[in-house]
Amino acid sequence: MESIQSVYIHIPFCRQICHYCDFVKFFYNEELATEYLEALMHEIDTALPGDNHKLRTMYIGGGTPTALTIEQLHTLFRFLSKKFDLSSFEEVSIEVNPGDIDTEKTKLLRDYGITRISFGVQVMDDKMLEQLGRVHRVKDVYDTVDLLKRHDFSNISLDLIYALPHQTVEQFQASLEEALSFGLPHYSTYALQIEPKTIFYQKHKKGQLHRPPEDDEVMMYDILKRTMKSNGIRQYEVSNFSIPGFESKHNLTYWNNDYYYGFGAGAHGYLPGKRITNIRPLPAYVKKAFSDGMPILQVDEVTIKERIEEEMFLGLRKINGIDKQHFRERFGIELERLYRKELENLIHLGLIQEDMKMIRLTEQGMLLGNRVFEKFLLESDPKIETIS
Repeated sequence: MESIQSVYIHIPFCRQICHYCDFVKFFYNEELATEYLEALMHEIDTALPGDNHKLRTMYIGGGTPTALTIEQLHTLFRFLSKKFDLSSFEEVSIEVNPGDIDTEKTKLLRDYGITRISFGVQVMDDKMLEQLGRVHRVKDVYDTVDLLKRHDFSNISLDLIYALPHQTVEQFQASLEEALSFGLPHYSTYALQIEPKTIFYQKHKKGQLHRPPEDDEVMMYDILKRTMKSNGIRQYEVSNFSIPGFESKHNLTYWNNDYYYGFGAGAHGYLPGKRITNIRPLPAYVKKAFSDGMPILQVDEVTIKERIEEEMFLGLRKINGIDKQHFRERFGIELERLYRKELENLIHLGLIQEDMKMIRLTEQGMLLGNRVFEKFLLESDPKIETIS
């Protein structure tokens, strides 16, 4: 049985709600945040009794975790430092927004053993930041990078979004090159998605949101890949680029289809044989967490069929692709035996490439990922000899 090596902790508070964001988030309120942290700690205590649990990675996301006050951050990290042996972790990440962290908070993160900062920049253009509903400006990005470096944070990841409303190819390229000027070791870069229950979705329904043409979006992605490569930053996943050795160990947990705990409002966990989804609304989450420590909305059984499909969808997002021997060891069956016809068809179409050890997407396959992934849906549960 594979062990659970990672934990995700959700802090849902923001000082501002961005127009594109569909994550579980709420406007920051100090009293509510204090109550939430107590409920969160009760949930974690219930799921993981005892102290000094040794895992491999932790990711504290949001929302904006650093929207919490310095006292609330101390409360959270004192608890996490007792509950987990953070010194044994390979990576402890937290999300930070430009301008929402000061010297005191930066020092706190360093003192409690945070090793990686995920930095939500989105675009290096003040006008576009305003259109996105972001409160920070480009100057804040420079100030925050400087602050983090002065406190010896070297493992910093910067997030960018492209194909923004009215964004031209030239504007994206300028934003990308300015972001690269910081010389950071990791960049996550995503095309804008219009998600339900967002301000952008409402504008889109009314015909008020004008995204770039699809050809421009493809061109932006091509520029992204070429520019990263020319700067010595290797693409290791469809949307992620890093200097070798700085890949996100926690996010590789997801793409490797490994198990992880998920704590907090709306958080998802993946445990052997089941996926767990937590209650999203804050009052309901807090009430249930206090009552029995199990604020669970639903538990879905993960069949062998579903786990194999997810192994294919997630594994093919990685540039290295899927290791055939690892697949055989995990599921007790040859990948080629399950998918020979599909592989031959996708190779013929130029969307997949295969060698003795791996299968992976081609450049064209990365642009048409969903078309590729749907080919790996199984009609029925395969006969598996062993499964971990």
